Amino acid sequence: MLLGVNIDHIAVLREARKVADPDPLDALGICKRAGADQITIHLREDRRHMQDADAQNIIALSPLPVNLECAIEPSMIDIACSLRPHRVTLVPEKREEVTTEGGLMVTGEQTRLKEAIKRLQAEQIEVSLFIDPTLDAVRASVDLNVEWIEFHTGKYANIYAMLYSNLGKTHHTIAELELPRNILRQMLDDELRNLRLLSCDAMELGLRVAAGHGLNYHNVSAIVEIETIEELNIGQSIIARSVYTGLEQAILDMKARLIR
Repeated sequence: MLLGVNIDHIAVLREARKVADPDPLDALGICKRAGADQITIHLREDRRHMQDADAQNIIALSPLPVNLECAIEPSMIDIACSLRPHRVTLVPEKREEVTTEGGLMVTGEQTRLKEAIKRLQAEQIEVSLFIDPTLDAVRASVDLNVEWIEFHTGKYANIYAMLYSNLGKTHHTIAELELPRNILRQMLDDELRNLRLLSCDAMELGLRVAAGHGLNYHNVSAIVEIETIEELNIGQSIIARSVYTGLEQAILDMKARLIR
């Protein structure tokens, strides 16, 4: 299984102090040496972590393919077309959210999505849509003629966290998932079954399938077993572990978990 390493959280650390260090650019050689297959970055409209110069330098200098996540806002598509990364993953954005909480409304943004996709593909850029794992979203993605979809795995990750957490109620607790363990276990099985079935449907319809959001060293194993998912994009958990182990070892540890 392919691993895209999202290095946004290096920029998060930098922007916390508004200084020039750490520089995400320094991670590129380490990611390649550790066996990463792709670099993923998210250039947000509010530039809360990655900046335009980061995106430009990373795409120009990366020894690995770069997957640029961005919104479908026209000015962001302008930037993506000018930088020409290997792939653009179109994602939803809300200014108030901490991270991307949910997939694109692909059934309600057809006109804007078609225009963005047309412009990107005209520049020979692969296009992926970051979608919730629903059949309607898969079918809409097929109709939009993109090469990839990426399933938002946040629901799976949240259920897993609540099922296996022994911390009791904390400020990280997800209120709507404060449920008996037998119910959470069934919900987790149902979500895995849904991801498996939909990834098979997507592949049969001609889409390539990636997944990401909330995946970590503990919950990733069951996702790896879904053979029709060929790529995972993982960031926060890798960068978090790198604080203790170093980035190269953190990537090696994750790559070891992706072996089928």
